[in-house]
Amino acid sequence: MRLRGRGPRDALASSSGAGDARRLAPPGRNPFVHELRLSALQKAQIAVMTLTFFPIRLLLAAFMMLLAWPFALIASLGPAERDLEQPLAMWRKVVDFLLKAIMRTMWFIGGFHQITVKGRQALPTEAAILTLAPHSSYFDAIPVTMTMSSIVMKAESRDIPIWGTLIKYIRPVFVSRSDQDSRRRTVEEIKRRAQSNGKWPQIMIFPEGTCTNRTCLITFKPGAFIPGVPVQPVVLRYPNKLDTITWTWQGPGALEILWLTLCQFHNQVEIEFLPVYSPSEEEKKDPALYANNVRRIMAEALGVSVTDYTFEDCQLALAEGQLRLPADTCLLEFARLVRGLGLKPEKLEKDLDRYAESARMKRGEKIKLSEFAVYLEVPVSDTLADMFSLFDESGSSEMDPREYVVALSVVCRPAQTLDTMHLAFKMYGSQEDGSIDEDALSSILKTALGVAELTVTDLFRAIDQEEKGRITFADFNRFAEMYPDFAEEYLYPDEPPFESCAQTPPAPTPNGFCADFSPENADAGRKPVRKKLD
Repeated sequence: MRLRGRGPRDALASSSGAGDARRLAPPGRNPFVHELRLSALQKAQIAVMTLTFFPIRLLLAAFMMLLAWPFALIASLGPAERDLEQPLAMWRKVVDFLLKAIMRTMWFIGGFHQITVKGRQALPTEAAILTLAPHSSYFDAIPVTMTMSSIVMKAESRDIPIWGTLIKYIRPVFVSRSDQDSRRRTVEEIKRRAQSNGKWPQIMIFPEGTCTNRTCLITFKPGAFIPGVPVQPVVLRYPNKLDTITWTWQGPGALEILWLTLCQFHNQVEIEFLPVYSPSEEEKKDPALYANNVRRIMAEALGVSVTDYTFEDCQLALAEGQLRLPADTCLLEFARLVRGLGLKPEKLEKDLDRYAESARMKRGEKIKLSEFAVYLEVPVSDTLADMFSLFDESGSSEMDPREYVVALSVVCRPAQTLDTMHLAFKMYGSQEDGSIDEDALSSILKTALGVAELTVTDLFRAIDQEEKGRITFADFNRFAEMYPDFAEEYLYPDEPPFESCAQTPPAPTPNGFCADFSPENADAGRKPVRKKLD
């Protein structure tokens, strides 16, 4: 496989300006990985702060949280639950003021001595929805507590002691990730609030749907843009010398981030309110277009790039498997193109055997673009042509469908290396005993890793101990069980380890207070292997 350069059509921006947001190459730095390296002086500072300021700050911050709880509780005891869903009463503004003061004091105790605010927050009548990015930490709650805006929150959060009471006070829109109908009702509720002429507080939404390291803006989920109402983009910055704020899927955990941040003398955060963005008629009809255009504006304000890759794509790079993907793998691009064709990897997994059997019957015969379209049962398009070019290494306008099946198997089940290899042996193996030669193994592994060049001679010889010149899946499986780290030793022994997780990453479950409520959720029903601490 190879990642080809951008074609002429990719260089052209669409009339809406979203085209220049397209990036065909994988992000230079994995946005879901945060590596924190401390100097000797910083370690010494943290040691001193741990014994002095840290326990004091932690206790005082917890006290401020407890102090805020009775105000929120009293405000929640008066009316019935259904009345809480009515527009704000005037007397609640007093409670708002007190809670804002308490929360600001809590952040001050935590080291956020100065919170810089740029721009003007729009009135609810001007923009009912505030879209915040990049989302990188639970400290992103700072703008929420400063404005007492509503948020989209997991329904389970209302039952958390103390925290649940505070959350209910800001009148969130609760959504259940496991209930598809709940997502539809969430969008309807946001539409209703957005059309209340400012009677409801604004809703803050993190459209990325998960935490990143702020090096780029990943794909915005369309939930915030489905209502088709004006939104105000809000960008967040943490210009600190030592980044103890970022909380990603791989890196310091939630408690470690809290500890390290409270051990800093001073923490900075900048909140910039950008001008209100009013959607065009075309954007109102196309939430994805609306989301991309807003993301482009926010990326320009931040001075960062955007990437069309999502956390679902980066699961490939983060997945635990015997074949770790290199940083320049083409499979991230392949996964994006699969979704661009309207195909969902999690639904395609059940069709892998059918695709594999069809490819096996061709016995290495290559196909052209039109035949590839028939093979996938999709029309010929620019997206399909881009995918086809990934497998057309020689530029002969032909590709081997077996390579597509191998790549699709990795995308559908990135951590199940042996399943992918078993499927590949079925397609490439001889009719007599299912064995393959060194060239076939090279083709399989190059595709499985998404690279153009790979030397497999040493690996093949290590497996082929009888020097028959051919190996079976049983031989490969036996070798993989004896040497589970065979790829590290035989395929890329001289390369530095790619940033990967110690465990298979979870399904992209939104963390904190940024629940994804997009009606089309590709991962509803996928069980995470592990969950982040909310």
